[in-house]
Amino acid sequence: MERSWVNQAIAKIEADYQRSADTHLIKLDIACLTGIDIYLKDESTHPTGSLKHRLARSLFLYALCNGWVKQDTPIIESSSGSTAVSEAYFARLLGLPFIAVMPKSTAKKKIQQIEFYGGSCHFVEHSSEIYAESQRLADQLSGHYMDQFTYAERATDWRGNNNIANSIFEQMQREPHPVPTWIVMSPGTGGTSATIGRYIRYQREMTKLCVVDPEHSVFFDYFHSGDDQVTCTQGSRIEGIGRPRAEPSFIPGVVDNMVKVKDAASIATMNWLEALIGRKAGPSTGTNLYGALQLACEMKKKNQTGSIVTLLCDSGERYLDTYYNTDWVAQQIGDISHYETQLVQFNQSGQLT
Repeated sequence: MERSWVNQAIAKIEADYQRSADTHLIKLDIACLTGIDIYLKDESTHPTGSLKHRLARSLFLYALCNGWVKQDTPIIESSSGSTAVSEAYFARLLGLPFIAVMPKSTAKKKIQQIEFYGGSCHFVEHSSEIYAESQRLADQLSGHYMDQFTYAERATDWRGNNNIANSIFEQMQREPHPVPTWIVMSPGTGGTSATIGRYIRYQREMTKLCVVDPEHSVFFDYFHSGDDQVTCTQGSRIEGIGRPRAEPSFIPGVVDNMVKVKDAASIATMNWLEALIGRKAGPSTGTNLYGALQLACEMKKKNQTGSIVTLLCDSGERYLDTYYNTDWVAQQIGDISHYETQLVQFNQSGQLT
């Protein structure tokens, strides 16, 4: 009976995947970057609106196939929002109860989406508290703690099988520079950068992986020091990326370069992108794109041509009361005018100064 339910659960997830289309690759129209093309892989078009839809599907399949999730098993996840939204979707698909453990500062829209899919939210004061509290709830309820921060890098088949890296390279085949010079990714769990980096090596591509880290996150320090015990006391202000500890899913050995991006630069670039494509994206997309623009400027200085691919992680509609609220930004992030001016100048010169 139990095996029959697991078989049906996996079949439901696979059927849901079969109904899905791949996400679009958007080529940005940036006149000042002659010979250098920048693309956004638009992950906001997944059914649950973010890159984390891929991860949630993989985590559920991994847990089911490992025998960790059975009929009526409560699912608990530690998340700042997007992963929890996607996991709530799959939990509802399988008829399982779902609890997201998240900081109180999580965007209201994400909380509403989790509840829309039938999940509930359990709040903690600081992002560093989510791990222990998630495990405590799982023990108390005889549930399963999904633990994206540990299992993200191993739940996804990095060799191919329609993962995000495979999709990027296939969609780039007819472009002027089909093999990207760089792929740029910001780390939340570190699982997506691990998947992309491993795929690049397995396929023997010459593409390099650049990981961009926001302020108040330890991935950058871990990459450069090798100290996996490094921590920070303040949580990331760019929701969905950056962590106060070096997560097990972050694999520094597959990363070619890491860049620290100021939070003000992330928000200014997020707004700059809206003016360019007529759509709102989330703040982590601003982090990604600012890193991509920095790399493009370096290529231009060296008279290089090529392509850079990064991710549009989720829609900005989730952040209307925070990152798209100028008063909130002034209070929580600070003055972003320096980077706004820098991006205006970039439009003319093709350089970030």
